[in-house]
Parts: sequence; structure tokens; C-alpha cells
Amino acid sequence: MNARTRTALAAALILGIAVGPPAPAALATADGSRHAADAHAPDSAALRAALAGLPDAGATAALVRVGGTDGVWRGSAGVHDLASGAPADPHARFRAGSVTKVFTAAVVLQLAAEHKVDLARTVRSYLPDLVPAAYGEVTVRQLLDHTSGIPAAELPGTTPEERYAHRFDLHDPRDMAASALAEEPEFAPGGQQHYLNINYTLLGLLTEKVTGRPFADEAARRVLRPLGLRDTYFPGADPRISGPHNHGYQSFPLPGGGTELRDVTVWGATESWAAGDLISSTADLERFVRALFRGRVVPRPQLAEMFTLPAGPVRQYGSGEPAAYSAGLSVITLGGRQVWGKTGSRWGYTTAIAATRDLSRTLVYSVNATDAKGEGMNPRALSLMVAAFGEPSA
Repeated sequence: MNARTRTALAAALILGIAVGPPAPAALATADGSRHAADAHAPDSAALRAALAGLPDAGATAALVRVGGTDGVWRGSAGVHDLASGAPADPHARFRAGSVTKVFTAAVVLQLAAEHKVDLARTVRSYLPDLVPAAYGEVTVRQLLDHTSGIPAAELPGTTPEERYAHRFDLHDPRDMAASALAEEPEFAPGGQQHYLNINYTLLGLLTEKVTGRPFADEAARRVLRPLGLRDTYFPGADPRISGPHNHGYQSFPLPGGGTELRDVTVWGATESWAAGDLISSTADLERFVRALFRGRVVPRPQLAEMFTLPAGPVRQYGSGEPAAYSAGLSVITLGGRQVWGKTGSRWGYTTAIAATRDLSRTLVYSVNATDAKGEGMNPRALSLMVAAFGEPSA
């Protein structure tokens, strides 16, 4: 993998580089309707290579589904857990992290289609008791595309060790929003783009205010149940993953040097809530992507928001790169095609959904990364993305 590939993808896809001790590998792959003469079919050799050798220093398992009109490929590799060394369950549930934001955006856009939410209206007009005058001009659309200028909520701990010590803390979304809104704006609304969970925490609270129901119930009523996503749910205060799942691990530095792996499968997610607490499976996420892009989840006039970047010369906060996030999704060019999707990470797990707009190619993966919250790009995730779609454009 060359440096240009790694840099370009890392800038567009928020994933983690992983480190940890190797263990015996297990690999199981299954090809779908690929024909050797079909140049557009999934590259099964590249996909198998991207999964080979797991578990390794970067991940303990990976689950992959490639689909679309060009063909189908399925694969899994690695172990269910390091203690038993049993093969990874290809039907396992996992923490989807910020892929949750796509579901949250879908709920808000449905409410917009029903004229219950106006995307151009200020957030303060919906949440006057929470949003102060300093943020009085921030609109719902600016929460959706991360151009609000609202800073991150204050959370305990910065290092993996400190976060591990607080892994069972319970966080109230209103308290998190209040802590963020008490700070000075990072920039004028709409002027820049800064990808932060706080925007989607506020969208969850806005949904609750408009509907009068808990956010998780509303998302299940509007998206999960209509699509039959039986492996997908919002865990609330429960730090466990219910149902079949492969264990997640995190690499921690040792005082005398070196690292150790800890099982981080059980870890609370209340601080991410409507921005990142979803639990799902590759099959469910693939079904969701197909339905979403076909206009079966969000009506097409509102769905256009998901494929529209902020207007004007909006740049990403701190880097000066062009805006890459729309309402719930992000975009990158791979193999000469625009690919829309979303990545996400929770401790022990990193996930992605991605697809071409015409659904000729879709990709869903879950990688049990041993440093899913690290800086940069997880090598396995990077390999899978390139194997599925091709190299990024220069």
C-alpha cells in the first residue's frame, strides 16, 4: 500500500491504526456470482488477501459483505475470541460506532419530509431551554453536516487507560449538550466543517422534543422495524452486546514498555448515544444501505441532502481540506467512482458502510481492531476499502 493511498483514505475515513500480539489465524470466505470475464465483478483475490493472516497485530477478526449489481462476495476471518481461538462468527453483532449517524440523519430527514422539522430553522427554536443565544443562528441542517461551530462535549479521560477507567460511566445527552454549548463557538455557523458527535447528540434531543418519544424508540419505529433489521438495536445503558458477537480487544501500553491486550467487549456507549451507540450486523447494515440509497428510508427530495456537501467554499476546521461530510454521509473517489458512506469506531470495533450512488458496488465491514480509537487508518480496513472499490484518485 503506497503512502498516497494511505494518506488520501485516512483523510476521508475516520478509522484507527491497531497494534497487538499475533495469534493463530482462521479464514473463511465465500464468493458469490463473480465471473472471470466480468471486469466489474468484485476482485475476490484482492478481498481474500485483505483478510488473510487474521488475527494479527492490528485486528483479531473481520467480517465483510460486498454486494451490488456488479456481483457479490462474502468473507470472514480471525477468531471469535483469543482465549478459545474459535473461528469468528460471520453473523455476529458488533458496535457500529458513528455509522449510527446515518440512522439518526435518516430519522431527522423523515421528520423534515413530514414537515415536523424545518432544516433551515434554528435549533434554538426547537430547544429554547437548552441552546443559548450564542448559538441562536445554528440551523438543523448545520447540525446534520457538521457546520454548526459547536465544540465537543467535555468527557472524562483522554488516554486509553483513562477512558478504560471510565468505561461504565453513564452520560446524560442533555448534560453533554449543555457542557458543549457553555463554551465559545469554534467558528461562525456554516463557515467551516468540524466533524463532532455533539451535532448528532443535539439531533437526538431535537428528535425527542419533536416526537415526544425516546430517540431509540423513534429510530426503531421509523427505520429498524420497517426494514426488518433484527440484529440492530440501541443498547442504552447496557454495556454488553446481546446475542452472538465476536470479542473486541484494545492494546494498552505497559509501564515498563510493550503492550497488553484487554478484552473491551463490555464497554458503555452512553457518551456517543445518537451519534454512535448502535449495535448491528453486516447483513443488517447491507440491507439498510440498499434501502437508503433506493429511497425506501428517506423520501428522495430529502435524501438529496445526504448526497449534497455544504454549499460555498466550506473547509474542514483545522486542516483546510474541502468539506467531505453531508447529512449523515461522507464521500471519497475510489477507483474513479464516487463512493458515499460512513465509518465508525468503538473500543475493539471499527465499521464501515459504503456504496456507489447507483448501488453497483456496496461494502460493509466490521474489523475487530486492537486500537480502533487510534490516529490514522486501520491497515485491514484500508485494504478492504481499496480491494472493494480501488485506489483513491490523485
